[in-house]
Amino acid sequence: MKRVRFIAAARREFLAEVIYYSEVEAGLGERFAEAVEEATARALTFSQAGSPSASNTRRVMVKGFPFSIFYRPDDTGIIVFAVAHHARQPGYWRSRL
Repeated sequence: MKRVRFIAAARREFLAEVIYYSEVEAGLGERFAEAVEEATARALTFSQAGSPSASNTRRVMVKGFPFSIFYRPDDTGIIVFAVAHHARQPGYWRSRL
């Protein structure tokens, strides 16, 4: 069974954004988490469909939020390297590869 795995740094930034959005508006953090889950499910199901990115990674957009998921397909599913905001430090996550 294929699965989504987040590296530790990607998991931390995802959780930080859930907390942030939860503080902005009731229920918004949950909607963000659901949107990330939907994006990673798309990437898992169609792992080669994401836009090619740096160092053999791919990118899928998070619907409704200014974020992208950067991932790499492997034999067991996908590995998520970043949950990256579109306007913050482009490429910061490349050192995680």
